[in-house]
Amino acid sequence: MSDFHVYDTTLRDGAQQEGLNLSVADKLAIAAYLDDLGVGYIEGGWPGANPKDTEFFRQARTALDLRSAKLAAFGSTRRAGAVAADDPQVRALLDAQTDVVTLVAKSHSRHVTEALRTTPEENLAMIQDTVSFLVGEGRSVFLDAEHFFDGYRADPAYALEVVRTAAAAGAEVIALCDTNGGMLPPQVTDVVGEVIAGTQARLGIHCHNDTGCAVANSLAAVEAGASHVQGTINGYGERTGNADLVTVVSNLQLKQGREVVEPERLRQALHLSHAISEVTNVVPYSRQPYVGASAFAHKAGLHASALKVDPDLYQHTDPSLVGNSMRTLVSDMAGRASIELKGKELGYDLTGQPDLLGRVVGRVKELEQQGWTFDAADASFELLLREEVTGEKLDYFDAESWRIITESGDQSPSLSEATVKLTAAGKRVVATGEGNGPVNALDHALREALTDAYPELATFELIDFRVRILDAAHGTDATTRVLIETSDGKDSWQTLGVAPNIVHASWTALVDSFSYGLLKQGVLPRR
Repeated sequence: MSDFHVYDTTLRDGAQQEGLNLSVADKLAIAAYLDDLGVGYIEGGWPGANPKDTEFFRQARTALDLRSAKLAAFGSTRRAGAVAADDPQVRALLDAQTDVVTLVAKSHSRHVTEALRTTPEENLAMIQDTVSFLVGEGRSVFLDAEHFFDGYRADPAYALEVVRTAAAAGAEVIALCDTNGGMLPPQVTDVVGEVIAGTQARLGIHCHNDTGCAVANSLAAVEAGASHVQGTINGYGERTGNADLVTVVSNLQLKQGREVVEPERLRQALHLSHAISEVTNVVPYSRQPYVGASAFAHKAGLHASALKVDPDLYQHTDPSLVGNSMRTLVSDMAGRASIELKGKELGYDLTGQPDLLGRVVGRVKELEQQGWTFDAADASFELLLREEVTGEKLDYFDAESWRIITESGDQSPSLSEATVKLTAAGKRVVATGEGNGPVNALDHALREALTDAYPELATFELIDFRVRILDAAHGTDATTRVLIETSDGKDSWQTLGVAPNIVHASWTALVDSFSYGLLKQGVLPRR
């Protein structure tokens, strides 16, 4: 047994998150990513109780080639009044053919009598019988002591006896579970310390985030002597989620100096976190510690001035240690230092150009007064900056006009038709496109008009479209801000449009989106 365990339960506990539904293929893909991160144990699910999990373990034997992690099968102790060797659920754990089995057992006396409907003595016998049977079959057994902290407050003697019984039967780790997620760090510290003193067992910690303290509670348990920490990637889980394992590991490693995963693997944290988000189809949380898009993003001009001198002045750690990077946001708070740093980030050296910096700052502040916000639209800002640096606007075509007609009847769905007139590569084009809304139709028409001049647009795909009403008091006459995210299959970028008319704002964002994408591919305007 290693000195410290990082135990991931994304595939079981994390999968209980509302709206999250993982196929067997999804689980296999996530398991491979978790192994790349360097976790020690991957809890694959509950074989026997869930057909999908049973199939996962069957396929995992040939489909997964784990370098460092071990798979753990999860299940419960035998039923009351039964024998572990004859219990079908216990047998299913053996059939999963994993080196490790994690058992969940009641440690709260009230849960024993009211939920299990058995006696406290029989519950201890269930733990002893099941653990010893699985150990006798050659399995390493971890025990999740469910509702432990609440149970310890209600009946500490019984909760301690659960830990002692499991350890005596051969359980290598007893993980204390804050199942309801209601604990605070000082409570966790006290309880873990008292349990270690009273049992001498090897303890783990399993925290839920209902008080917003799952990560802090996990760290408190480790500080008190726990040497096994459980969590989920990105904090997935039921209700408010579980302890975010990326944050827990980063804190243990970067703040406390405990090398719990290889440093090179931790440098993949952002990539792996986002890759798993793609599999789960859960949008990455931009403000997630360490690996969020905003984790090292700086907006205030005062911060930017200090960051020019030394990035450590306003950053708690080096973002590259988790695969992230510093970003400078451009907004009405921007000063010249912010623009200079952002320019450098985008590949423009603005050092020693005070007049240029002043012009850019002035334009940003003026546009933001009108409702533009460049901190979420780097692509639109880069087009603005390039225009100021080069002295010319990047025009891939000259728009003559565009119009949209939306037609609908009581018995038929609405259909929008857009017509675009423009000149591209020296040729006047009139193109029409249809769509299930005015913006969709406009997108189709603009692509149709530009296809001959810029065939590179075929790889572009709109992947997100967001609308914000800026002055709602004006009702339907309010100014509208549209943010569009576009992908070329490899990268994505965001552009912005602001206008009193939602379609006009969308047109501006679309034009910037196509212009930036072409520029990014090295395509210049064709005359």
